[in-house]
Amino acid sequence: MAIQYRQNERIFTLNTEHTTYQIKVDKYGFLLHLYYGAKVDGNMDYLLTYYDRGFSGNPPDAGEERTYSLDALPQEYPAAGNGDYRNTAFVLHNADHSECCDLRYVSHKVWKGKYGLEGLPAVYAAKEEGETLEILLEDAVSKIQVQLLYGVLEKEDIITRSAKITNGGKECVWVEKAASACLEFLHGDYDLISFYGRHAMERNFQRAEIVHGTQMIGSRRGTSSHQYNPAVILANKDATEDTGGCYGMLFVYSGNFLCEAEKDQYGQTRVLMGLHSDLFHYPLESGETLVLPETILCYSDQGFGALSRRYHRCIREHICRGKYSKAKRPILINSWETAYFDFNAETIYKLAEEAAELGIDMVVMDDGWFGKRDDDNSSLGDWQVNEKKLGCTLGELTKKVNRLGVKFGIWIEPEMVSEESSLYKTHPDWVMKIPKRSPVRSRNQLLLDFSRKEVRDYIFHRICEVLEQGNIEYIKWDMNRSLSDIYSSKTLPGKVTYAYALGVYDFLEKLLQKYPNMLIEGCSGGGGRFDAGMLYYTPQIWCSDNTDAIDRLEIQYGTSFFYPVSSVGAHVSAVPNHQTGRSVSLHTRGVVAMAGTFGYELDPAKLTVKEKEEIQAQIVYYKEHADLINTGEYFRLSDPMRADYGAWMFVSKQKDEALVSVVMLKIHGNMTVNYVRMKGLKPDVVYEVDGSKGRYYGSALMEAGLPMPIRTTEYPAYQIYLKAVRN
Repeated sequence: MAIQYRQNERIFTLNTEHTTYQIKVDKYGFLLHLYYGAKVDGNMDYLLTYYDRGFSGNPPDAGEERTYSLDALPQEYPAAGNGDYRNTAFVLHNADHSECCDLRYVSHKVWKGKYGLEGLPAVYAAKEEGETLEILLEDAVSKIQVQLLYGVLEKEDIITRSAKITNGGKECVWVEKAASACLEFLHGDYDLISFYGRHAMERNFQRAEIVHGTQMIGSRRGTSSHQYNPAVILANKDATEDTGGCYGMLFVYSGNFLCEAEKDQYGQTRVLMGLHSDLFHYPLESGETLVLPETILCYSDQGFGALSRRYHRCIREHICRGKYSKAKRPILINSWETAYFDFNAETIYKLAEEAAELGIDMVVMDDGWFGKRDDDNSSLGDWQVNEKKLGCTLGELTKKVNRLGVKFGIWIEPEMVSEESSLYKTHPDWVMKIPKRSPVRSRNQLLLDFSRKEVRDYIFHRICEVLEQGNIEYIKWDMNRSLSDIYSSKTLPGKVTYAYALGVYDFLEKLLQKYPNMLIEGCSGGGGRFDAGMLYYTPQIWCSDNTDAIDRLEIQYGTSFFYPVSSVGAHVSAVPNHQTGRSVSLHTRGVVAMAGTFGYELDPAKLTVKEKEEIQAQIVYYKEHADLINTGEYFRLSDPMRADYGAWMFVSKQKDEALVSVVMLKIHGNMTVNYVRMKGLKPDVVYEVDGSKGRYYGSALMEAGLPMPIRTTEYPAYQIYLKAVRN
């Protein structure tokens, strides 16, 4: 059993293959956190200490026992108003307008299989792969109940946390703050690793010491955001890529989130992950339940690399669903950087002809195929094919493309509406807009109120009508602005941002159920909603609108700490690059894009014969190694923000083959040689390099490395294939 309960000590122990998580119900019924880290034996309650703490209050049960204070004890689900002055996981506004909640243990259940969350994405597992612990807490006065949910995937070294908050009282209360996970550390100095960014430069690695006070990251934008990803690592000071202890927290949610890391007055550290408390004032009527999004926890004592690989496996095997969670993804070419809004059916057909010649599997018709959409100022919401612009029906176009042996996909942006549209003129009340105020615009578009079922149902019906017109096998789902004007005429104030996110999930779930073989790629101005919640519905996400290969090294480096390569939308684009103006060789662009789902954003008609031949060779090479790239273990070999080169590698599960990719970032006069050290190989096995370029023991390649050739060109790149051979 991965979950054990010792009745006499009232201690819960959650064991994975390499980790232990331990909880105690104390003599007053408070749920205390004892330990999380490398696997240990025995009870860890000896770590708790009790002293008279000045100005730290004592619960009434303690009587004159001044040594007992929740302001100093580690807790599983700390609530505001019971003497704990630190950041808390739960803040409740009661019917009498007091803000307090005294949660005590009532009961628990343990069962085989992993719990699910109604209306929310969550880690899934076969019954034999997971176990669930449910602990029920209750406030005796308000009758608020909190069901803490723990999912344990023993072989994956994954523990998940969520909670359900139920109003068992007779009057309405308001949830002001609700985290799904809290980690407590009684001692130690830690760093917080987070991933900040902006549009076209997402998920930059940032490491900062946790000092006394609170450090926070989060989003109030209605999406997980370009600015901060809902994923953090708490690292020991000595933790590196390959050594040391580190804890991951990944929030499975695509809306507003808040992560707080606090070092308190006693040198203890508390980290919280959950819904953002801003724009959140959730009314909970009698008998109603609020389900909180899940946080995926993982610990590694072998550095960030091992932590990342555990998250990669979890997302590939237990988050992504459907046909394309495991099937090979089609190599696609998107029309956006080929033609932008200026295209017709002939443009798309010619693009498909070029794609067929090159060996590309799919052509995607991007923005501009519907309504009167010739720029980004109109027609969002009018999901009818502009047959006049195309010069034919969508069905006729898809048939012509399919006859070339090429699949067909389209771009949609279902959550948005243009004021210059038939939909807006018919239903202006369907947008998010505060009464008597002019709305905030972004990209000249407004948001549809996806918290309302009738709005979602109408858009779903219109989108499905389009999808039924031809053999459409792929959707790019975009979202090109953040939420503002947080108001709904039908959804209660304080619920809107949460209800909006669940509305998006509801729409996507219905789409998947209706079209189970459809590949959906998520997008939000690139990587503005790149999170585990979206990956539950869309197994790949456009990593960034920035397709510049050198910038992508940094973007994809940060992304790799939690998200697998199979989820990363990455394409070879034209040069000079449309975002940066930089020119990089076609080979280097291909190497970088192969650290993702792989495709193209360019006009093949403008390529030379030599460039077309190179692309054909790239596609053959990628398809040859696609399984290794998408299912192999991923190793970061350098930090491209600090090193002279960006390097990474994929290693098969059997460690009998590997693919190493290197991009040189610095070239100097009288250049020195760079030696790239490999990882993840078998030390005592001989590997052949690229068929005939030498044979070396895995130990040599990992300890001494392989010298990279010196080439006096800008940003040269190398791909090295290693195959195990007999000693």
